[in-house]
Amino acid sequence: MAFYENTIVAKQDLAEKELKTIKEKYNELINKSSGKVIKIEEWGLLNLANKIKNYKKGFYIHYKFEGNKDTLIEIEKKIKVDGSIIRYLTVKYKKLDTKNEFFNSKSI
Repeated sequence: MAFYENTIVAKQDLAEKELKTIKEKYNELINKSSGKVIKIEEWGLLNLANKIKNYKKGFYIHYKFEGNKDTLIEIEKKIKVDGSIIRYLTVKYKKLDTKNEFFNSKSI
């Protein structure tokens, strides 16, 4: 199994309850599809560099997990049909850095 980081950018006009639902939904999805979530970071509402679908801001949720190809396929399949997510990025790593939070709300 390999290590991955997945960052999801959700719409800026979502309620707190909807954001919590999204966070739990993808956490369960990773764990059910032969993966293991190591850490979840909520970066909060941040400005986008360019407008995406007429949104200037987005809620960032960052997952650090261990998984395989099947895990990635399931995540991407669900994200593509989810209307509340405007962008996502998945990066593969040999080793994860779980100590540092680069977008910690206290450091911004």
